[in-house]
Amino acid sequence: MPDTSTGSTRSTRNTARPSRRTVLAATAGVTASLSVGTPGYAADHDDEKHPDDKKLHALLSRMTLEEKVGQLFVMRVYGHSATAPDQADIDANLNEIGVRTAADLIAKYRVGGIIYFTWAHNTRDPQQIADLSNGIQAASLEQPRGLPVLISTDQEHGIVCRVGKPATLLPGAMAVGAGGSRADAHTLGRISGAELRAIGIRQDYSPVADVNVNPANPVIGVRSFGADPDAVAGLVAAEVKGYQETGVAATAKHFPGHGDTAVDSHFGFPVITHSRELWEELDAVPFRAAIRADIDSIMTAHIMVPALDDSGDPATLSHPILTGILREELGYDGVVVTDSLGMEGVRTKYGDDRVPVLALKAGVDQLLNPPSIDVAWNAVLNAVRDGELTEARLDESVLRVLRLKAKLGLFEKPHVSRAGVDRTVGTAEHLATADRIAERTTTLLVNEGRVLPLSRRTHGRVLVVGADPASPSGTTGPPTGVLAAALAELGFSAKALSTGTAPSAAVIAQAVAAAADADAVVVGTYNVTATSSQKTLVEQLVATGKPVVAVAVRNPYDVAQLSSVQACLAAYSWTDVELRAAARVIAGRVVPHGKLPVPVQRADDPAQVLYPVGYGLTY
Repeated sequence: MPDTSTGSTRSTRNTARPSRRTVLAATAGVTASLSVGTPGYAADHDDEKHPDDKKLHALLSRMTLEEKVGQLFVMRVYGHSATAPDQADIDANLNEIGVRTAADLIAKYRVGGIIYFTWAHNTRDPQQIADLSNGIQAASLEQPRGLPVLISTDQEHGIVCRVGKPATLLPGAMAVGAGGSRADAHTLGRISGAELRAIGIRQDYSPVADVNVNPANPVIGVRSFGADPDAVAGLVAAEVKGYQETGVAATAKHFPGHGDTAVDSHFGFPVITHSRELWEELDAVPFRAAIRADIDSIMTAHIMVPALDDSGDPATLSHPILTGILREELGYDGVVVTDSLGMEGVRTKYGDDRVPVLALKAGVDQLLNPPSIDVAWNAVLNAVRDGELTEARLDESVLRVLRLKAKLGLFEKPHVSRAGVDRTVGTAEHLATADRIAERTTTLLVNEGRVLPLSRRTHGRVLVVGADPASPSGTTGPPTGVLAAALAELGFSAKALSTGTAPSAAVIAQAVAAAADADAVVVGTYNVTATSSQKTLVEQLVATGKPVVAVAVRNPYDVAQLSSVQACLAAYSWTDVELRAAARVIAGRVVPHGKLPVPVQRADDPAQVLYPVGYGLTY
């Protein structure tokens, strides 16, 4: 692969990948004794719980206290390479972490996991990601008593993706909820899991198991499968099985349920006021299903749920919630990972030195992305040395992490190959399947006078206007351009005009003028409110007399504010795969199949339902 970096002549690859013989030697016999994983293991291990504990206990007994502490951390690190990142990434690492590279991070803190982010420049392209993964594994295995690293990311699909094109990007959870197919959810997990595994990512923080019952939810929304707990549970379990059949650990999140909040836990401290009975009937249902599906890991939420724990602590730090309910009542014995410890929701009440210790005391196993690894790592180490945490408690969590690594085959095969990347990632079959799944999700909510599907003969000239939010990772974007290009491929003469999420009067006037030369207008909307100038844009376009088709590119609730449009579709995301599917529905190449997975309330009376769960028109 050519060096695509700028201002640097250093290789973008970790070329000094050790041989298999070197890897085996570096693990000091551990690999040979723990060769339990196979590349395509199936979820048929229910009858043989923890068969390798004797070997893992022996491994645990040889680890130093510092090594045990390190195994509990999953940390970010900047750079496309484990050993030779760009200078800007070295500077960022020195500033935030106190090390230069991923290899240095591993050597200093012996972290058990690393999380990839787009903004940390970890995910340029599949071959680079595979090289980074191999470099990370090599760096860890070269340490005394070296262990493989559990590499993770947030690849939910839809609006949250860290690995973009040319990898396969699939519809997001609410779109899959609109499709209603457990088979499609399973296929999504299987395709995504296979591609993540091929590039060295073995733990995916997906699926979202939150039941989104609050239309104002600023952090979950379309990341949820929907508002019906049983429907969400079925799709969660199906996706979990798809991922884990490929040898990638799925992660149900955010326990005990983040679906009914109007506060974003990245920036505040949400409080869920559900009663214990409502929690059992609503929030708990998908997590129970995930546990029945033998989920490998569950992520905590930085939310307060007084009905489950009235101490005022976030669930991430709550012993009654994580141990009392999740472990003891629900019977879950897999890995519990925190949501990012850099989020405000977990930092509101305690300092960054107390949070990791309290999380472990609550029942957590993996500490994800603390603001300062040095503060957090030393806090845990000192808590054990001072007797606040016992080493036996530490061993419980380290053992769960090691069990997961063994189950995933990381002791046997920690590295990936470039040939495997080429063979698996973004294949024509995977991309075609993504398109077919997306076609089953687009939801037609309004079709006055049967304006849809548009005919090329009578509505051949189409103006595409609307919001162009920042494109989700790795998609082409902007949405207006993607929609216009897709319609052009279907035989229309399509022109794109970006009007933004808050169009000015001048921009609205420009769009209205452009509509004069069109036979129909397609407008992409993004979280329309009663006072949004997007609503004014739509109303003035309708006033031109041209047919106006609205495509809600995020929340389906937009339709409640768009009473004047002749047609309205819900796409649930502005990723290419879902916009292309919407274009095919508009053009009549595909019959709309999607059904609302959430209710849409009236704009003038939110107590009244305008469109219920299960609503959706067709041709």
